[in-house]
Amino acid sequence: MKHAASGFKLNLLILAAALIVSGCSHDLVKDDMHSTSSGTDHCSGSEWTDDSSVAVLPIPGVAFFLPHTNLHDINADNYLKRCGNITQLTNREVSVGYGACIPAALTRVLTLGVWQWCPAHVSWEADVLQ
Repeated sequence: MKHAASGFKLNLLILAAALIVSGCSHDLVKDDMHSTSSGTDHCSGSEWTDDSSVAVLPIPGVAFFLPHTNLHDINADNYLKRCGNITQLTNREVSVGYGACIPAALTRVLTLGVWQWCPAHVSWEADVLQ
């Protein structure tokens, strides 16, 4: 019986790790990829950002059942601007990964539904026309 319980814990740990590593992701921008001429440079990057949310009506306990609003806006243009002028970018892709938000959901329980911390991973790439 003890061996079966440790196997279950191991399976649960593997599932949690798979969810965190793969994560849920959301594409903010994804152009149809097409080949570009030789006059382009490739730009890419990634960083962690705060995508926390707070209940619209912050009443502890009741906040579990109320809608939440984001505290920070993750805007694709803010990241693509790091590659240069937006009008000169092609093959753009900006995605946000929420895998780390799964274990961070404990903050929502600890604050009785009022606030949830979510460390999101934003990655972007684009080809810059010369």
